[in-house]
Amino acid sequence: MLRQQRVVIDNVQPQLDSGDFFIKRVVGENVRVTADILPDGHDIMQAELLYKHEKEKNFSEVRMQHEGNDAYSASFKVKKQGFYEYKLRGWVDYALNWQHGVEAKLEDGQHLTSELLDGVQYLKFLAKKVSEKDKDRLKKWIDGFKDPEKYDEAVKNAVSQKLKDWFLKYPQRILANESKTLKVYVDRKKANFSTWYEFFPRSASPNPNTHGTFKDCEALLPRISKMGFDTLYFPPIHPIGEVNRKGKNNTVEAKEGDSGVPWAIGSKYGGHKSIHPELGDEKDFKRLVKRAKDMGIEIAMDIAFQAAPDHPYITEHPEWFRKRPDGTIQYAENPPKKYQDIVNFYFETKAYKELWKELLSIVLHWIGFGVKVFRVDNPHTKPYYFWNWLIGEVKKEHPDVLFLAEAFSRPRIMQQLAKQGFSQSYTYFTWRVSKYELIEYMVELTQTDMREYYRPNFWPNTPDINPYHLQGANESMHLIRYALAATLSGSIGIYGPVFEYMVTEQLPPKEEYLDCEKYEIRHWDWTIENNLIRQITKINEIRHQHPALQQTNNIKFCGTQHDNLMAFYKWDDEATDQLFIVISMDSHHMQQGNVQFPWHDVGPIYGNGVRIKDLVTDREYRWHDEWNFVELHPNLPFHIFQIMKD
Repeated sequence: MLRQQRVVIDNVQPQLDSGDFFIKRVVGENVRVTADILPDGHDIMQAELLYKHEKEKNFSEVRMQHEGNDAYSASFKVKKQGFYEYKLRGWVDYALNWQHGVEAKLEDGQHLTSELLDGVQYLKFLAKKVSEKDKDRLKKWIDGFKDPEKYDEAVKNAVSQKLKDWFLKYPQRILANESKTLKVYVDRKKANFSTWYEFFPRSASPNPNTHGTFKDCEALLPRISKMGFDTLYFPPIHPIGEVNRKGKNNTVEAKEGDSGVPWAIGSKYGGHKSIHPELGDEKDFKRLVKRAKDMGIEIAMDIAFQAAPDHPYITEHPEWFRKRPDGTIQYAENPPKKYQDIVNFYFETKAYKELWKELLSIVLHWIGFGVKVFRVDNPHTKPYYFWNWLIGEVKKEHPDVLFLAEAFSRPRIMQQLAKQGFSQSYTYFTWRVSKYELIEYMVELTQTDMREYYRPNFWPNTPDINPYHLQGANESMHLIRYALAATLSGSIGIYGPVFEYMVTEQLPPKEEYLDCEKYEIRHWDWTIENNLIRQITKINEIRHQHPALQQTNNIKFCGTQHDNLMAFYKWDDEATDQLFIVISMDSHHMQQGNVQFPWHDVGPIYGNGVRIKDLVTDREYRWHDEWNFVELHPNLPFHIFQIMKD
């Protein structure tokens, strides 16, 4: 292919898989674009970043800045939800080359009659662009370039800053080259910053041996709000299958009165668009969603695309399920785990279009109730391209809707789900315990291309996972894990009240809870208050007040004298909010030592040092050196310092 362009645009970043996938941002964030851009020869080159929202007709332009070694950069801010397009354009700037040549020759003492005449063409181009007032000035300059009697004035105008400014403002993009057009999807802020609390609605009753209801959940909203959670996530609220129902502690045969597993969806009472009758009805659920919203809480629903053996779909749409040679349907398995109470949809069915559309209609059904956040169960067991299609279809009409991928799987699988459109993702934080494991993982999340598309949500525990380091753990370990999650990641979640009540009895030898709520209704005394609850509340309050903690990527780990101390610096995009955080990794002993303050990152520091405020204790300090002494005790194993401006 013949191409006359003289500029090569290479290594455009950020982009994912050569532009096959879009990067992600939230409203108000910046997109910094870099590239290697180089012309042939030694001519002066210009480059610009072009961007526009999908509903805008014309691209806006930002001139790129040369960073050295043929690297260029520019940024734009995303102000609306939806897709933005961006691309780069580069060209040899003949006008600036001409002016540079005039300057060099004048310094060499050359007389420039021909060069001035050559410059007339560039002034004539400008005359078509500038204001009427400036047109008159340019006309005089053009005449002067042609008049030998006005040589001194002409060369002065030729090398003037005013002319250079015009050339920069009104470039003549001759033989310009453009990069591939790339995309960024912009979500609302909650995609970056959310604080989740999970509990089982059926365990919400204040009375023992009584099935909880949505009205009972309403009564708990003030508690959730007071603790500082903005997202309340419920396991599936649908009718639970009765065929092959599981009993307590995952026993294969349920006894009379056993409540079954909420993820075994569907019975004679309905399926994915129905509500478990003991929880209440649609009116009760709508009221709960509204009451929560009034308190600043969004209800997150569980999307589990699977069915109990007695789900209405089994008889209404048998083509959506794969049968074995004997005519029965194979129950779900994840060897060695067996899920006798669940059967999977058959995504290879010839009727896949009808299946996909029905599953989409389930999500749209609950959006109609005011639900805008969904936690998706085991998304990696369904086709990736199905999720790309479903999320895309939802976003077309409902851009506020967010999807959290529950996939504790292989790294590439989790990354692929994020690329296909999931707004947030579960992570390996649950199993990253040591300082070096955590730092290594955070570097992967924030300093590789994962930062462009993978939004982590850190959960210390879930109903499925009672991690070994929390089994039998003391209050300090729970504080450490919550403080780590809440300060490292913009989005976090806990399964409660198990976490804040420190219920850690395990089902040996597994990472599972004894008397797990997945298999039975539990009764909780929701009136309990303890130090852990108070500290969780304080941390959540700090998170909501400080933008530095409402994102994940702006983080720098700092040196410490001991391995049992972790220190890091966090800031918002504008660096108007800056925090220095120190956390003890030892839940049993006092830890003390020097930590390295990010002296050279926080901006000008004058002779009186830097003032910091511990946001947990409200105590203020002044540090005068890069290395400073800290002491942390198990009863309060973290500092969250705000870096103050005098």
